[in-house]
Amino acid sequence: MSEIYVITSGKGGVGKTTTTANLGMGLAMRGKKVVLVDTDTGLRNLDLMLGLENRIMYDLIDVTEGRVAFKKALVRHKKYENLFLLPTSQVKDKMSVNPEQLVKLCDELRREFDYILIDCPAGIEQGFKTAIAAADTALVVTMPEIAAVRDADKIIGELGRADKDNIKLIVNRIRPSMVESGEMLDMDDINDILSLDCIGQVPDDIKVVTAANKGEPCVASDDSQAGQAYRNIVSRMLGEDVPFMDFHKEGWWTRLKHMFRR
Repeated sequence: MSEIYVITSGKGGVGKTTTTANLGMGLAMRGKKVVLVDTDTGLRNLDLMLGLENRIMYDLIDVTEGRVAFKKALVRHKKYENLFLLPTSQVKDKMSVNPEQLVKLCDELRREFDYILIDCPAGIEQGFKTAIAAADTALVVTMPEIAAVRDADKIIGELGRADKDNIKLIVNRIRPSMVESGEMLDMDDINDILSLDCIGQVPDDIKVVTAANKGEPCVASDDSQAGQAYRNIVSRMLGEDVPFMDFHKEGWWTRLKHMFRR
């Protein structure tokens, strides 16, 4: 049975596209046939995250306007043959696709793929309404900052008004030292505001940036803490019971400093 996820957020820059790329690749690594649909028309980045920017011939707008069949517009990943990207246009705007067109396309994609992940543009305008239209589940990505959480709360309200009730939360770019010092919201604070089932907690990790710049999502990296967090989210999407990582575990340097303070 195919499942359609939309990865959304209220605020831009919280790691929504990064999350889409990592979860898609993570599912492909687990043997699932996956297509990532970029709906951030005019501001696409998913192709860069996957290192596929030079392989694009057609895009989402070509498909929805009937110029090519969707199979012709799909870009297969270089390493994971069961991972595909349907890129969007870099020159059109978000009004170029409407919800009915995306629902029709996703109905066709359901017959070919185990998982369809839709990368939603930031905000609550037409692009958001189009991206969520076909989704079975919404993954709301936020950061432990009050502005990002407030915008996530707004998005959750909009999803409810669109009768999208299956909503999960991913908290990205957690900095444990800032959480401990009270400079960043902790999970209790976020739960108090959003009251949403959390499926992922991803630490701030420089390897996310370096991996993205190489077009290789960190989920494939064994030495990335964020990569492990994304692999854990994938496991939960597959119905496995995986505990959340302990980001507050002290490293050897911290333990050494504490010894000298005694």
